[in-house]
Amino acid sequence: MTTVAATFAAPRQILIGAGAVRQLPALLGKFGLSRPLVVSDPVMVATGLIARCLDPLAAAGIAAGVFSDTVSDPTDTVVEAGVGMMSRGSYDCLIGFGGGSPIDTAKAMAILAGAADGTQAKMRDFKAPAAADHGAVPVLAIPTTAGTGSECTRFTVITDTERDEKMLIAGLGALPLAAIVDYELTFTVPARTTADTGIDSLTHALEAYVSKRANPFSDAFALSAMALIGTHLRTAYREPRNAAAREGMMLGATQAGLAFSNASVALVHGMSRPIGAHFHVPHGLSNAMLLPALTRYSLPGAEARYAEAARRIGFAATNEADGAAAAKLVAGLEALNRELAVPTPAAFGIREADWQAKLALMAEQALASGSPANNPRVPEAAEIVALYRAVWTGDAVNL
Repeated sequence: MTTVAATFAAPRQILIGAGAVRQLPALLGKFGLSRPLVVSDPVMVATGLIARCLDPLAAAGIAAGVFSDTVSDPTDTVVEAGVGMMSRGSYDCLIGFGGGSPIDTAKAMAILAGAADGTQAKMRDFKAPAAADHGAVPVLAIPTTAGTGSECTRFTVITDTERDEKMLIAGLGALPLAAIVDYELTFTVPARTTADTGIDSLTHALEAYVSKRANPFSDAFALSAMALIGTHLRTAYREPRNAAAREGMMLGATQAGLAFSNASVALVHGMSRPIGAHFHVPHGLSNAMLLPALTRYSLPGAEARYAEAARRIGFAATNEADGAAAAKLVAGLEALNRELAVPTPAAFGIREADWQAKLALMAEQALASGSPANNPRVPEAAEIVALYRAVWTGDAVNL
């Protein structure tokens, strides 16, 4: 009797490099697709960046529909509106163009449109641990930020507006058929977004590497991603048109996406989603707020792995002992937050009374997501509450 030690899922094709978006018509042709619906957002339309996607299609004689009503932290109501537009057209694929929100929305649209019970289905029907393995049409992803890795993952995160809950939805139905990773699309990304999405991608790589579900394939991508992000994040933040830094960050984000798509994320993401749902903190920023404190808490569960992460990111020397290197990881993450001007929850504008009132619910929702179970050190609800409190005060917590 044999058992499967690991599985690895990835898009069938990923085009990588400067100007790669111009190959979109040829990519569609390879898969016999010709009637795309582009899923984007108002910013892509207002800035004109969406033309980088639409112009090559028009030049190739491909008429594309556009659904540009996606929002930050995608909601089930927006997904339903998108499915409504799908039903009024004869689209054979969806193209997610933009940051993680449009790509996640496109994935959710495909999944909801493919539901067996049609119009009666709700996005919450696909909430993890349910397996969302079917989509009505294939999704192609073109990221314009270096962060979420959504272009190559089997996950999407959608907010249930009735329950005020960010839902993790996982399955092969969320895995893009193909992706285009063109770092030139990130040249105009603002510094705040560069920082937040960059730390998001670093968190993906780090959590994939220390996850209880890590495997040799995910490890390889996670380690490479940490090295790339550690080398290039600060430069991309300070010098937005630095091509080498933007390319390094884009490659790192995609590699981190491949890593966590196959090893899963852990405690940081589990605790981050409720912050986004209740206080509307951008996902990468809420990860950044949590990352140093939660890494300190988790160190005893996988000291050697955290130490290696510190070496790869560049916080510790290659010959430093595990204990010293692991300690430098926490210090390095704290310093990175300061350099990238990551605000505390209070500085972001959250009221202390509101934060305290949500602690028990946020802890419950974090545990329900399943992500904390992948952590090297698995907390109980009371420990999660204590960690949320420590993040608010900035004090170290001994648990």
